[in-house]
Amino acid sequence: MRMNYWLNLFSGVTWGEFRAGGAKVAGFSLSRRNVVKQIQPGDVLLCYMTGVMRWVGALEVLGPSEDRRRIWAEAEYPARLAVRPIICLKPEHGVPMENVEGLVSFSEHAKDGGKPKGLLRNSPRLLAGKQDGDLILSLLKDARGNPVTRPVDPKKLGRKSVYITMTRIGNRDMDVAVTVPDREEAGSVAPAEKTEPQTEGRLHTEIQYRLLKLGRDMGFNLWVARNDRGTSWNGCKLGEMPGLVSTLPTQFNDATTRTIELIDVLWLRGNSIAAAFEVECTTSVYSGLLRMSDLLALQPNLDIRLFIVAPDSRREKVEQEILRPTFRLREKPLFEVCRYIPYDTFRKKIETIQELKLATALRPKFLEQEAHYFAGAKE
Repeated sequence: MRMNYWLNLFSGVTWGEFRAGGAKVAGFSLSRRNVVKQIQPGDVLLCYMTGVMRWVGALEVLGPSEDRRRIWAEAEYPARLAVRPIICLKPEHGVPMENVEGLVSFSEHAKDGGKPKGLLRNSPRLLAGKQDGDLILSLLKDARGNPVTRPVDPKKLGRKSVYITMTRIGNRDMDVAVTVPDREEAGSVAPAEKTEPQTEGRLHTEIQYRLLKLGRDMGFNLWVARNDRGTSWNGCKLGEMPGLVSTLPTQFNDATTRTIELIDVLWLRGNSIAAAFEVECTTSVYSGLLRMSDLLALQPNLDIRLFIVAPDSRREKVEQEILRPTFRLREKPLFEVCRYIPYDTFRKKIETIQELKLATALRPKFLEQEAHYFAGAKE
């Protein structure tokens, strides 16, 4: 029987707990139990650490496990396999995802930036090509024999991969385990599409800059996604703009806060969020909508203005994605609460507002006059 390679996702915390527990049991959520049943003795689990973005181990599967110890603090992970470690690396010795760029089927081009298309959403997940697995295993063996130390951000290493939060399902309040993907993962959910041949990253930063400046001129405090704070537009670093806060309002649970941290731009007033913006220039659009949807699922009573800002040419793409069944068939459909702002025309409006110094007299409601609902939602 052919041996298969499977992805096994860990956070820095769960990898440490796995090793401390003897490195003999791989655990997965109950929702993945049918996939776990497909894994055969002799298959290999390739271990990837999210946040840190490194391959850190390879485990040979021995068969189902009856070990019911509480190995992981954040969740039980009851769908379990007995494993034998082939390689177990410390995070600082792991193989960076970028090292496989152009060498594997899930990251074929430089434009992928080493980001695996759709691979990191959950695990276990079968690797499509045996050659991909052979390569990663080879790189892991080389990293074990010739270790290279690369510093690890302690915050990323200590980041949770699962949050337990209270939510209402039907007429019952229930504890549920919530996974909040990093931007590296969320951005790769949908199939890759052709990118526009120009400075897409600069356009994304330009839009963020203009939204931040407009919000500040209107008197709001600001938030920009943490991983965008080092980017600059016209010599102005986003992370140094006036009015930018370093921490988010504290009334949210961990899962909600982690989701909000990844949103491109927020306008804040006191402890409340006045407006949230996702900027989508060349990405799948799905990723930004997914963060909005996650936020509403975690906080169904949250009443804030949600906007997707994208070039006018991407209007059809935004409409196509927001009407996906996963967003349309929610108890409160996403298209009813999230609007699309066509950026090219909106930029002209912003320039006029700033030229005439009208921003201080504006309220967030003016955005709704510039934005569009889809699917005939009521204005």
